[in-house]
Amino acid sequence: HPVSRASPNWTFVPACLPPDPMEVEELQHFVSNSKRLFVMTGAGISTESGIPDYRSEGVGLYARTDRRPVQHAEFIRSASARQRYWARNFVGWPQFSSHQPNKAHLVLRDWEKLGKLHWLVTQNVDALHTKAGSQRLTELHGCTHRVFCLACGDQMLRSELQEHFTALNPTWKAEAFGVAPDGDVFLTDEQVSNFQVPACRKCGGILKPDVTFFGDTVSQEKVSFVHQRLAESDSMLVAGSSMQVYSGYRFALAAREKKLPIAVLNIGPTRLDHFASLKLNSRCGELLPLIV
Repeated sequence: HPVSRASPNWTFVPACLPPDPMEVEELQHFVSNSKRLFVMTGAGISTESGIPDYRSEGVGLYARTDRRPVQHAEFIRSASARQRYWARNFVGWPQFSSHQPNKAHLVLRDWEKLGKLHWLVTQNVDALHTKAGSQRLTELHGCTHRVFCLACGDQMLRSELQEHFTALNPTWKAEAFGVAPDGDVFLTDEQVSNFQVPACRKCGGILKPDVTFFGDTVSQEKVSFVHQRLAESDSMLVAGSSMQVYSGYRFALAAREKKLPIAVLNIGPTRLDHFASLKLNSRCGELLPLIV
């Protein structure tokens, strides 16, 4: 598989020690005892594919810059906010969409094939689990590879929208300054000012990525669906997430209430550390492939 041969990209991965044999044994025991494993992943599983996260100490976006992701209300309310978002996203898209799954994504796909993994919920919007071949999957916060119209609901692929952008902006060019976790880049207001944004091809409405922006909420339907999958599970593994965002954290609280064993694999502290059965401080792509 071409992915597994690629060397991991650790630019955005916090420093940590190699997996401790004792930790490997503990996680192996945890996974072996699980018949229907519920897995939740966060940005820390994709950092090894070269996608930065927000919160990692020293290397996350919040640590390196004063930039903040777009807020839902601002995107809905302001045409200039949408112009800025899409201009930056247009420049960042070729690189962001080219990222490939790493060993951790492939391991979780294999666990699913073996019937070990009951359901996978990702907080990421990068489509890497889909690219890896996972099917028993819920993208909790949506996916940047899809776009929809806020007025009529018409959907299109993000790659298709890229062609519309190119056609509308034949002479527009911008040099990017660094990439953000959700696929955009940093541009100046001056660079953005002439960028043309297409409207919905069907009704002329506003186009938005199929992603839950900060300040927005996950649909009740999706939350209920995930709770049902959790209710069918016998243990929970959190991989690459500090669980700071409530939309994901609520499922860990539900697992605790059901008295399910919870294992956490994340570099640095998480909100679950005080009640997890097992806390492991390793890179997902190094530790998960050691589990059989």
